[in-house]
Parts: sequence; C-alpha cells; structure tokens
Amino acid sequence: MPTVSNGSVSLYYDRAGEGDPVVFVPEAGLGGWLWGWQHAAVAGPYEAVVWDLRGTGRSDAPPGPYDLETLVADLEAVLADCELTNAHLVGCGLGGAIALSAARTSSRVETLTLFGTAAAGSAFDLEPLFAPRDDADALRESLEAGFSEEFREAQPDAVEGIVDWRADGDADRAGWAAQVAALEEFDATEWLVEVTQPTQVIHGSADELVSPAAGRELARGLPRGEFRGLEGAGHLAFVERSRTVNDLLLGFLAEHTDDD
Repeated sequence: MPTVSNGSVSLYYDRAGEGDPVVFVPEAGLGGWLWGWQHAAVAGPYEAVVWDLRGTGRSDAPPGPYDLETLVADLEAVLADCELTNAHLVGCGLGGAIALSAARTSSRVETLTLFGTAAAGSAFDLEPLFAPRDDADALRESLEAGFSEEFREAQPDAVEGIVDWRADGDADRAGWAAQVAALEEFDATEWLVEVTQPTQVIHGSADELVSPAAGRELARGLPRGEFRGLEGAGHLAFVERSRTVNDLLLGFLAEHTDDD
C-alpha cells in the first residue's frame, strides 16, 4: 500500500497505468470510489493517481480543522513521492479548490479539470452530502444532494453500490468537518488571473451544492478557463454522466499532452 508522509501525517495513494499522469483530488469526505469511472477510462493511456485526503479512508486523520494550505501541501507530497513534474489535476468541490490553489503555487501542475467548483468558499454548501458511514439509510438519502433524481431512479443498483462504498471508505464526521473547514477562508477571486494553466470547468446544471452560476464565474475569471455545462446532472456529474465526462476528459488530455 503506497503512502507518503507530510510531517507526521501518512497519506494513502494508488497509481496505475503508464503515460502522462492524471491525479484525482476528491470531494470532502468521499473516498477513492468517487473516481472509479474516470480511473477506468484514464489508466492505460495515462497514469492515474488517486489519493485519500487526510481525514478520509486509508490516510491518517489528525485532529482538525485543516486549512487549505495544508491540504495543498499534502497534494504536493503525493506528487513529489510519485516523482511527477507535469501532473494533470482533476478535482471536485473541495478537491477542485485544492487543485486550483496548487496550480497557483506548484510548478508540477500542467492542466486542471474542475467539477462542481467555485472561486470562493462561500459558494459551497456541502453539508447535505455528509452522512454517517454506519447509517445506510442516511447515506442513501444524502445522495439526493449529489445526484439528479433522474439518475437515482434510472440507476438504483449503482446507487446501492455507492452506499456500500461510502460505508467502507468515506470520512467520519470529524474528518469531514476538518476538511470542510478549509473552505471557510478560501477566496480565489483576486488571484485567478495567476492560474494560467488550461482549465476546463465542468458543472451539472442541477448541482444543488455549488451553483452552476458560480462555476461559470470561475471559468470566466481564469485566463485559460472554459466552462462546460451538463444539463440535468447533479454535483457528482462525472459519475452520472461518466461516458460524456470521460470523452471530455480524454479529449482535453489529448489536447494538452506531449503525445498529441
């Protein structure tokens, strides 16, 4: 089980595939299951790296609250341990804020793909997505905040699988709260112009946790930002529209890698 330490905190990560590296940064409290649909598409032509935020899954969970600078340093530790100098970051929600902040300060970031992300912490309302890992009914109910009603009704087996994965790998309340605290002081509006990497901002039009309007505003504020809306999709749009998203992601990567 590969791990890297940032100070006294051990961080778990997994890597698979070969080629240009794609590093996935998860939403607050959610385990590595979150990126399973993209991992399957990416690992092969690219190297896929998935890691657990401190407080989640197999990474250590020191007492919080955490700040964004610490979470960015955790990401930098993972990139350094993997000896990655040109990573393509893919993040959702809090993970998107971490990726965005890392792109400002790290020389290792090549491109960004951001889901359900805004330029300021005040635009995030992630509380409805949390549920205790030992309460299957609560986990199931919380998915109403992450997915559209259409997806939940059309894919009941997928929903039940996600409930099981969340019970196994998500953060507990303390870990989740410690992570979400990092958004309290997050405000990138004044420094978005410093993030010059190619960035695609992908947002479901039915996202109840981060307004699609905030996603559009984020894309407009980035020098090389591009907004892509997914009609009717919720906050975790990359799960419920995985085929469409995978096409967008692979096309974007092909456009911005050395092998094209």
